[in-house]
Amino acid sequence: MPRLGVNIDHVATIRQARRTIEPDPIWAAALAELGGADAITFHLREDRRHIHDRDARLLKETVHVKLNFECACTKEMIDFAIELKPTDALLVPESRQEITTEGGLNVVAKQSDVRRAIERLHSAGISVSLFIDPDIAQIAAAQSAGADSVELHTGSYALAKPGPSRAEQLQIFRQACEVTVKHGLQLHAGHGLTYANVRLIAQIPEMRELNIGHSIVSRAVMVGMSQAVREMKALVVTADE
Repeated sequence: MPRLGVNIDHVATIRQARRTIEPDPIWAAALAELGGADAITFHLREDRRHIHDRDARLLKETVHVKLNFECACTKEMIDFAIELKPTDALLVPESRQEITTEGGLNVVAKQSDVRRAIERLHSAGISVSLFIDPDIAQIAAAQSAGADSVELHTGSYALAKPGPSRAEQLQIFRQACEVTVKHGLQLHAGHGLTYANVRLIAQIPEMRELNIGHSIVSRAVMVGMSQAVREMKALVVTADE
């Protein structure tokens, strides 16, 4: 049964729409824990568009489950991660123009930079995951760079229409999962997962962690954060039933 990581970035996005103090992502993280979250994920972007430095530091002080720090593979962000000392660092590509992360980190093209970042994070006792596309070359590069785990991008699966198209994307994804495990990497997944499509991903035997944000926060607007997390956790836990 995979762990459920709850990404609280979109709570901060709502706050920044009015540039006020609410809703507070720190409260959201606490309520997500009460709902059964196994990890709290947040992305401190270079432009600080939603999560701020203050949020990151308070999350470190208050979160009692795994703390997953999502960041770009840059000196500034790696320095911040080493200062913060989260449980995990998740290295992702980052563009100022994108609304959300649009694809996986190109580890093949940035092998030396990624390896250097991983070595620095490991020296601080931080486990490292790489957010990559379900591509065999990228998985091999992640292993070569020294990553502990990879989070495979589920966007192509999530965006595919139910039927043959989604079945094809699921098959591609499953093959990438098998390759990930053969390379000795822990298998995580995320991006675009919802209450409607999560079960088929949660059923993958090798899956160890799912990170979900937008769908849970959207549901939380209607039913509250703890209940929204509780409902998603139930889908993940019972996926094989």
